[in-house]
Amino acid sequence: MAPPGQLLPLARSLLPLSAPPFVSGRRRRLPTLVLGRALPPPTWLPHGRLSPAHPLPFAPPRRLSRPPPPATSLPGASPGGGAEAQAVLAEFVTSERVKVAAMLGLALALCNADRVVMSVAIVPLSQAYGWTPSFAGVVQSSFLWGYLVSPIIGGALVDYYGGKRVMAYGVALWSLATFLSPWAAARSLWLFLSTRVLLGMAEGVALPSMNNMVLRWFPRTERSSAVGIAMAGFQLGNTIGLLLSPIIMSRAGIFGPFVIFGLFGFLWVLVWISAISGTPGENAQISAHELDYITRGQKLVKTQSGGERLRKVPPFSKLLSKCPTWALISANAMHSWGYFVILSWMPVYFKTIYHVNLREAAWFSALPWVMMAVLGYVAGVVSDRLIQNGTSITLTRKIMQTIGFVGPGVALLGLNAAKSPVIASAWLTIAVGLKSFGHSGFLVNLQEIAPQYAGVLHGMSNTAGTFAAILGTVGAGFFVDRMGSFRGFLILTSLLYFSSTLFWDIFATGERVDFDGTG
Repeated sequence: MAPPGQLLPLARSLLPLSAPPFVSGRRRRLPTLVLGRALPPPTWLPHGRLSPAHPLPFAPPRRLSRPPPPATSLPGASPGGGAEAQAVLAEFVTSERVKVAAMLGLALALCNADRVVMSVAIVPLSQAYGWTPSFAGVVQSSFLWGYLVSPIIGGALVDYYGGKRVMAYGVALWSLATFLSPWAAARSLWLFLSTRVLLGMAEGVALPSMNNMVLRWFPRTERSSAVGIAMAGFQLGNTIGLLLSPIIMSRAGIFGPFVIFGLFGFLWVLVWISAISGTPGENAQISAHELDYITRGQKLVKTQSGGERLRKVPPFSKLLSKCPTWALISANAMHSWGYFVILSWMPVYFKTIYHVNLREAAWFSALPWVMMAVLGYVAGVVSDRLIQNGTSITLTRKIMQTIGFVGPGVALLGLNAAKSPVIASAWLTIAVGLKSFGHSGFLVNLQEIAPQYAGVLHGMSNTAGTFAAILGTVGAGFFVDRMGSFRGFLILTSLLYFSSTLFWDIFATGERVDFDGTG
C-alpha cells in the first residue's frame, strides 16, 4: 500500500484534469512499488480488457483531450477561471517564498523602527541638554556615519556568503547597538553617538541582503511584488517607531523604545535562523511545484562555493564606467536625500511650524509612511503586470521612477504652501506615498543590470545615498539656523527631484549590462 498522502499512478489519473499542480504540499515521488513488487505500465487490451499483469476489476478511464492546466502565474494575473485564480492565489499566499518576503519585511520594519526612534527622542533630548537645531542634526546624522561605508562592505559580503547569513548578523548587531543605547547614554555623549554609528554600520547590510534573497527566491515576474512586500515592512517600521515611541517614552522614559525594539530584534534572529533557508533548493518544506516554478521563472546566479565563488575584489572600475550605474547612484542619492530629510525633520517641522505637541507631531509624521507601505506594494504589482503585458523592463522602470520622483517634487511644493497641519500632513502623505514607486524603479533595477554584482552595486549606490542623506539632514538643520524656516529647503529638494528624474530617464536601462567583458 502506498504511504499516506500518495496516489498510485492509475488512481492519480482519475483526478480531474483541472486540478492545479500544487495540490500536494511537500515534494513527493510517485510510488514505484506496490505490495513489494514493481508496478509496470498497464497494458490495455482490446474490448476494455486488462492484461493479466493488471487484473483490476473495473474498466480503464477514458482518455480526455482537454489540455493540461496552465502553470502558475504571477499573483494578480488573470488565469482562465475563477477557481484556478483562487487556487493560484492560495498557493502564492502559503508558499515558502512569501514567508521569505514576510520575514524580510519584519527585518526592515525593525531596521527603521530602531532608526526612527531618534527622530522622536531628539526633541526631549534637545530640551534636556540645550542642543541647537544644527547640533541636533549632527546627532541625528551620527547613524549615517556608520551607514556610509557599510553598504559596500555588506554588499560584497552578501554576494560572497548569501543574504541569509549576512542579514542574521546584521540584525543581531544593530539590535545590540539599540539595546545598549541607554547604558551608553548614561556614561557619555560620545559613547552614545558610538552606538548610533554601530547601528548604522550594521543596518548597511539590510537592503543588499534583501535584494540578494529576492534574487534567489523569486522569478523575474514577481520581484517587484516581493520588493513591495519587504519595503512595506520598511515603511511600517517608520510608523511603528513614530507612533509607539512617544507612548513608550511617557511610561518608560526616553530610552524605553531603544530597549524594547532591541529585544524584538533578538527574537527575529532566532526565527530567521530556524525557519528560513538561503536558497529554495536548501528548503526542506518547499513543494516540487514551487521549486520548479521559481527556477523556471528566473535567471539565477549559481550559488557560489569554493573555486566558483565570485572574486573577492569586485570590478569597481568596470561598474563605474557604465552610465546605468550612475543612473542608479543618482537615483539612490536623491531618494536618500528626500527620505532622510523627511524622516529626521518632520516631527520637528510640525512642532516648530504649527506648534503641535510631540505626540501630535509624531502622528502627523507617521501617517505618510502608512501610505508609502500600501502604495509601495501597489506599485510592485502594477510594475509586474506591465512587464507581463509586454511593456519592456526599461520603460517600466522609467515610468515607476518618474512617478517616484516627480510626485514628491510637486507635493513638497504643496507642503510649502500649506496653512494648517492637516493640509501639510496631506501633502506630506502624497509626497511619501508616491515616493514608494521608486522601489519598483531603481531598487529592483539593481538585480536586472548586474545580478552577479547586485549586492556590491547596491552598496555603492547606497553609499552615495548616505552622503546625500548626511548632507540633507545636517544641511536642513543649518538652513533652519540661518534662515529660520524650512520652506527654502523644501523648494531646493523639489528642484533636485526634478533634475534627478531627467537623469534617470536618459541613462537608466532594464537590460543586463556587461560588466565582465571588454564592452
